[in-house]
Amino acid sequence: MSTPQTESPQQQKTLQQKSLQKPGQSPARNARVVVCLCVILLAMTGLTAASVPLYRLFCQVTGYGGTTQVAESLPDQISDRVVAVRFNADTDSRLPWSFQPVQKEVQVHVGENGLAYFRARNNGAETIVGQAVFNVSPPKAGLYFDKIQCFCFDEQRLEPGQEVDMAVSFFIDPEIEDDSNLDDITNITLSYTFFRHPDDTAALDTAPRQSSALVPEHVEDAEGAADIRL
Repeated sequence: MSTPQTESPQQQKTLQQKSLQKPGQSPARNARVVVCLCVILLAMTGLTAASVPLYRLFCQVTGYGGTTQVAESLPDQISDRVVAVRFNADTDSRLPWSFQPVQKEVQVHVGENGLAYFRARNNGAETIVGQAVFNVSPPKAGLYFDKIQCFCFDEQRLEPGQEVDMAVSFFIDPEIEDDSNLDDITNITLSYTFFRHPDDTAALDTAPRQSSALVPEHVEDAEGAADIRL
């Protein structure tokens, strides 16, 4: 008669571990799951970091939120359709600047080059670098409002008490004529808000001594400012 064999403590521990494992589970499989989770986490982090520039690109391509477009040259055609472009200017409460449009409104044909001026003055006791953000309303017009040159493309540095006239050159894309959703557009408002540049100290070290705005030799506070040429 044979005596029953007894299992050693190590064998009993191995059997317990196997009984706790789910069918098909292995250390190698667990390692792969961990690696996949890490990859997903890194991808989500990268998407979060890229969300702001991707959103900006989306706005530029679609005109979403009244984001305007940037063009290198004027279109080849000018239509008979006339649009009134109105101007609005604001400053952040923490920026001691005065800022206003030189003219309240200009009339432009679709495809025609429009030119308008904004005036800024540093009322503070220190040199300040500002940056203008912009949009147009109604927002759906942003896709067809093109700027060729604008003071908002660069930060502006003003010495204490300095005042400058800054230009924006723009046109309304003739393709607006093919968009029936914009047949009701007879006026567009271009708005700017000046903020203190977030890297003001660094910008002061690298910015040129003069404002990079387009400054005309003479600007009159007149409704016909759109006819002024640089």
